[in-house]
Amino acid sequence: MSEINRRDFLKIATTTLLTGSGLLALGGLLRFLDYESGPAPRTTFDLGPALDYAGKPQTLLAQVPAVLFDTPQGFRALSLVCTHLGCTVEPKADGFACPCHGSRYDPAGAVLRGPAQKPLRPLRVETAANGHLILHTD
Repeated sequence: MSEINRRDFLKIATTTLLTGSGLLALGGLLRFLDYESGPAPRTTFDLGPALDYAGKPQTLLAQVPAVLFDTPQGFRALSLVCTHLGCTVEPKADGFACPCHGSRYDPAGAVLRGPAQKPLRPLRVETAANGHLILHTD
């Protein structure tokens, strides 16, 4: 039986380590590419009968998150997702405030104080044939 010299041993060890590392990396890549994300978030909400919201100046919709307004022109809604980094804003007496970074919005959703640069996003509200309000967040 012949002895293996140092150079051949190092070559075999290096090849073995690199092959093993490559196989591990390939396994991780395959797992990453096979990842199945959860279902897409809902973009349509049936809020129930419009009569439930009639006469209420504003109604918080925590499940969306949004606020629904009953105005003389009809129902309208604003997203309560801060346009800065996506925190949920809280209603205040003079509008809305972001608890994360201090952005302030007026009751119509316009920016009063940053760091947010964009107003709260208006959401589409429609009345279905059955009299229910349908809120669209897309």
